[in-house]
Amino acid sequence: MRNPRDATQPSMMVAFVACLFAAVAMAIARDAGAIEVYPEYPQRPIRLIVADSPGSADDFFARSVGERLEVMYRQRVMIDTRPGAGGLIGNARVSRADADGYTLGMVGVTRLITALLREQPPYRALADVTGVAHVASITNVLVVTPALRARTAQEFVRHARAHPGDLNYASLGIGSASHFAGEVFSRALGIDAVHVPYRAVISTFAEMGLGRVHYAVLTLPAVLPAVRKDRLRPLAVMTPQRSGVLPEVPAIHEVGLPDAQFDSWSGIVAPVGTPRRVVEQLHGDIVRALRHEPLRKRFLYQGAESVPEGTPDGFMRHMQEEYLRFEEMIRGSGIRPE
Repeated sequence: MRNPRDATQPSMMVAFVACLFAAVAMAIARDAGAIEVYPEYPQRPIRLIVADSPGSADDFFARSVGERLEVMYRQRVMIDTRPGAGGLIGNARVSRADADGYTLGMVGVTRLITALLREQPPYRALADVTGVAHVASITNVLVVTPALRARTAQEFVRHARAHPGDLNYASLGIGSASHFAGEVFSRALGIDAVHVPYRAVISTFAEMGLGRVHYAVLTLPAVLPAVRKDRLRPLAVMTPQRSGVLPEVPAIHEVGLPDAQFDSWSGIVAPVGTPRRVVEQLHGDIVRALRHEPLRKRFLYQGAESVPEGTPDGFMRHMQEEYLRFEEMIRGSGIRPE
């Protein structure tokens, strides 16, 4: 007669094997960096809009993060650069996109400044979006054309003040962050310089290399390749401390122009109304991407620091605080779009 206990052995063995396979699968997923909290998202490619030109800091951050998300999701992350009008075009597209998690925006200070400088901007800087993740903090740097004899920031300051009205500065468009930073620097310097806007970083570098444009205040990730090739001369970083990437370049307060300090940042947003569960998943996965050591080193090499902490709400509060700060700066300086 068969022992009743024998009948339970096959089912117990099946359960044991199933648990074993589940444990192994979880370990493999953890090691591979995959996450399956909401397996229904994403089911198709994600579009990440950059309201700036190829080669800009935001473009660099978008491509770096996008590559990691593609590995995690096994879905394409398409980088959609939409430069022009000081960021109005790209930022407006982010605001008008469907709130389904498949269109995101890589934004920076330009989204706030451009909206503040227009009487009727085609988007609402904060009300149209929800924060997803603070991606990077960025150093800005004062660069000049090698055609100038000034080798140091002090020499440039003396030259600029001795030739009032003779200098011009470049930006990536009217109302852009580089326009704002250039104006802040020029006012701190006490000169009336001519603003020359361009649509793309590469055009700015070409004109500065030829000596047609004298200086600019741009993000370090954007200018670093040109600086390393001696096509642009860095004279000061616009932060309280020196940059570890360019340690020989003084901080702006060392030059005696503390009022010219100008910091930048970049982060990812989604159209307002995007499901909270999708926002939370994106935030967690972007944070994990930013903690990836090769990516972190890539940021540092380009003069930026990743920000793998915080929350979606924390990033939103950061943007709100920055909006108020820029609003006060614009009111005090009288800067207006040209």
